[in-house]
Amino acid sequence: MIQSFLLIGQSNMAGRGIQNSVPPIINESIKMLRNGRWQIMAEPLHNDRPMAGVGLASTFASSWYADHLGQEIGLIPCADGGTSLDDWQVGGVLFDHAVFQAKLAQRSSKLSGILWHQGENDSSAEQAAKYVEKFEVIVRELRNQSGAPEVPLIVGGLGDFLPNGLFGTHFRDYNMVNNALQEYAASHSNCHFVTAKGLTANEDQIHFNAPSLRKFGLRYYWAFNNDADVTEVLPDEDELLEKIYGRKLSSNEQKFVLEVQFASGKITLHEFQEQIKLITQ
Repeated sequence: MIQSFLLIGQSNMAGRGIQNSVPPIINESIKMLRNGRWQIMAEPLHNDRPMAGVGLASTFASSWYADHLGQEIGLIPCADGGTSLDDWQVGGVLFDHAVFQAKLAQRSSKLSGILWHQGENDSSAEQAAKYVEKFEVIVRELRNQSGAPEVPLIVGGLGDFLPNGLFGTHFRDYNMVNNALQEYAASHSNCHFVTAKGLTANEDQIHFNAPSLRKFGLRYYWAFNNDADVTEVLPDEDELLEKIYGRKLSSNEQKFVLEVQFASGKITLHEFQEQIKLITQ
């Protein structure tokens, strides 16, 4: 059975990494939920905004796959850019949508984890002071209403670059959110915190860039797999990425890439047919 993971939070979970700045990740054992059905993952996973791009979930899933050869993982995209904890309150549209998607996914998968990244919109002293209290209610009800009260939750820290960006003054208290996330993880079972230490941003200094999101996903998986917080940069992040990027594509995956290229106008019909012949020979 597919092991599925709910992706939830705001834009840095949805992904704003520029796609052509990192190699693509194609793996027929990594699925994404679309219209209640599983299909081969392709970035962007989310379609919350026109600028959606690379996120952290692709390398999380690739790392999971490397430890579970022959099995399938499914990603459930529910993040929405620019949202606060108040936007995710129980009974709100975003909360109900996430629960609905999680239940749809569970018709053909087991919900095995929740990946959360959110907090930029709560980075004022006033909002951050209430973060743990609000978050506790959201997580408890999200787990319960999804029918998975003990499902592991991985939360990621906010980037240290935030005070230097376009809206830097808004993020002056971002570390209060990081502290709140760490406090929550430390005081609740089946939850771990992942540091954003050393990760860098797009030019806006708001969103993690694609190379950093690739590394962030590795850290999320390490926390999930080892049932522990990640408080430092993983020593082998570059080597792990090289293995993911260097994985040889199966014939089905090569065909999938060609189909996408042809359908999006990147190659002609003749080029598509000729390259398909090479794959099937």
